[in-house]
Amino acid sequence: MKRLTPDLCVIGGGAAGLAVAAGAAQMGARVVLVERAAMGGDCLNCGCAPSKSLIASARLAHEWRRGAIMGLRMAPPTIDAAAVADSVAHVVATIAPNDSVKRFEALGVTVLHAEAKFTGARSIRAGDAEVQARRFVIATGSRPAVPPIPGLDTLPYFSNETIFANRTPLRHLVVIGGGAVGIELAQAHRRLGAAVTVLDIGPLLPRDDPELVALLAQSLVGEGIVLRPHTPVAAVEGDPRGLAVVLESGERIDGSHLLVAAGREPNVETLDLMAARIAATPHGITVDARLRTSNRRAYAIGDVAGGPQLTHVALYHAGIAIRNALFRLPARTDYRALPWVTYTDPELAQVGMSEAVARDAYGDKIRVLRWPFTDNDRAHTERDTAGMVKVVTAANGRILGAGILGAGAGEQITTWALAVAQRLKIGAIAKLVVPYPTRGEAGKRAAGVFYTPTLFSPGTRRLVRLLARFG
Repeated sequence: MKRLTPDLCVIGGGAAGLAVAAGAAQMGARVVLVERAAMGGDCLNCGCAPSKSLIASARLAHEWRRGAIMGLRMAPPTIDAAAVADSVAHVVATIAPNDSVKRFEALGVTVLHAEAKFTGARSIRAGDAEVQARRFVIATGSRPAVPPIPGLDTLPYFSNETIFANRTPLRHLVVIGGGAVGIELAQAHRRLGAAVTVLDIGPLLPRDDPELVALLAQSLVGEGIVLRPHTPVAAVEGDPRGLAVVLESGERIDGSHLLVAAGREPNVETLDLMAARIAATPHGITVDARLRTSNRRAYAIGDVAGGPQLTHVALYHAGIAIRNALFRLPARTDYRALPWVTYTDPELAQVGMSEAVARDAYGDKIRVLRWPFTDNDRAHTERDTAGMVKVVTAANGRILGAGILGAGAGEQITTWALAVAQRLKIGAIAKLVVPYPTRGEAGKRAAGVFYTPTLFSPGTRRLVRLLARFG
């Protein structure tokens, strides 16, 4: 058995682990990276890259059907499920070299294709190697959670790990789970020709602003998607035409295929965390604000750390881990200005406090500012006026949070993320000069609403008339 003694051992070759390994190696650290499966992890292979690629194909099909409102007469698109799958796979293959073993070995990283298991507080075994590192970073990610639904173990079903390989048309896709993954894939498959029903035991998109979620739901229903929130599932059964989902009410929903998108669970079961004295719960490895585990030589980052399960959070964690592990700087997580996006059409983006969270924190001492895209010229030119900008401020105008529902919301939310991070007041946005015509104008107009009661008040009119007397 070979013995390796690097400065840093990274367990997991997904977004978080790769960012740490690349950054640390380029800073001069000796790095060992252990990955048991495909490099790139969930994001590259069965998450962000394939899902956004599928969504892009679905959006093009949808826009094709909308040609008439632009004065373009086109026959309905023909959906080739196998060709769509090939296109998605091509995108993944194009990105894959950035995450490859070859690239990381060129950076000086020692890559072990093996399963890691702790053998002590300062050592792991990975294949035929024993690694004794100065510091460890656990970045093993998460996998789809399988809810305890009777009959589920007897039927084939999709998860995000398998659905992108599908090459056959879907007649009726039943989705269990109304979070971002379930909703995004529901709309994509509806636009690619399937009937779609979404079931969830709770509300849809529970982390997002309910007002904006309700508007998004209207758009999804308008496309023919059946949404059934607050609908517990009792069982799933085989059916001559495919399958049936039996609700607790006794109602049966017949479908041809099933997608389970009911959350995630951390990948920790093979690590033997107890051998390293690392504490964990069913939600993930327990960490402090510096992402340190109960073993101070080990850090946990990304999905396995039990926090927000987003690729940009994984990359953010990587920077914090490097500063702590290599430079011993007390860098800490701060999610106050964390943005997130649901890549539906219209997109739904959020940063900071929602209206409900702000009211819990500040009571009635908040202002809620709105501007609909029906009052935005760029939205009209694109024949796409769904949604609005919604901003929450403190009484003094400090921006607490923002939500945007609309085309390109994921791009527009960046301005508001900066505003929350820098503790800006609403006047900073209201005074911006923004290009015309853009959707960004809606944000500026929403900010201007903060001053409307004062600017157009009787007092202002009296002041204007008084000043006019002086010539």
